[in-house]
Amino acid sequence: MHTIISVCELSKTYESRFQALKGINLDIRRGEIFALLGPNGAGKTTLISIICGIVNASEGSVRVDGHDIVADYRAARAMIGLVPQELTTDAFESVWATVSFSRGLFGKPANPDYIEKVLRDLSLWDKKDNKIITLSGGMKRRLLIAKALSHEPQILFLDEPTAGVDVNLRRDMWQLVRSLQATGVTIILTTHYIDEAEEMADRIGVISKGEIILVDDKAELMRKLGKKQMTLQLQTPLEHIPPALAGYQLELASDGNELIYTFDAQGERTGIVALLKDLNDAAIAFKDLHTTQSSLEDIFVSLVKEEQ
Repeated sequence: MHTIISVCELSKTYESRFQALKGINLDIRRGEIFALLGPNGAGKTTLISIICGIVNASEGSVRVDGHDIVADYRAARAMIGLVPQELTTDAFESVWATVSFSRGLFGKPANPDYIEKVLRDLSLWDKKDNKIITLSGGMKRRLLIAKALSHEPQILFLDEPTAGVDVNLRRDMWQLVRSLQATGVTIILTTHYIDEAEEMADRIGVISKGEIILVDDKAELMRKLGKKQMTLQLQTPLEHIPPALAGYQLELASDGNELIYTFDAQGERTGIVALLKDLNDAAIAFKDLHTTQSSLEDIFVSLVKEEQ
């Protein structure tokens, strides 16, 4: 798959000497949904802002479909639609006027049919003549996407697109993102909702303290870092784990009623059969067991903790 955005050795240091980004290298593939995860202050918005030409980098370069974002700013920026976290538009303008105006800012000729399609796709058509101040929070969020799509970009950045919206609207927007990807649009989203990345993304990048600490296909990430846990509910509480079971690195619940065994579900040998035999030999009986799979959230939390 071809690269549409190439970030090379990108760094950003503000006048306060705070270094927001440190030597970022990142390639975004054409047509993918890429989720950028990271805690508050990790550098997500700074990175997006530099790629979109809003913030100047201190070092490094960014190319958008071969166009340098500094030397060939207009061509690079014309390919990008940005949905920011906050609504920044005239509250007393109509929906139709503000989306049409956004299209004109990029030098695109008027195209009422296209604007109508965007508004219909976003369930905004019946609000086209309404002033922005009268819209609900969810409608305003949809309006931000309509403005970003007004000039027919090939790349769409979504910075916390579903922050503060209800569950139903979040799922509607997920469906919209999938439909955009189906038309060939490349989607880059930042999110605090790990389930959003797990649901939507083809690839995931994790940024912490201004550095990219991991980029991988979602499925591969889950395979490599996702662990399974088997929890055994004991018939009789234990005060401590017998030395004969030390090799399994078991965890004993605080009340002594459960043993927790973590294993690699993808490995050739999980060790479960041997563990159950050794439990029997140690006269430790259990009345029930269940297994759980690590979620993307578990993986994200563990990765960020390692960097602290």
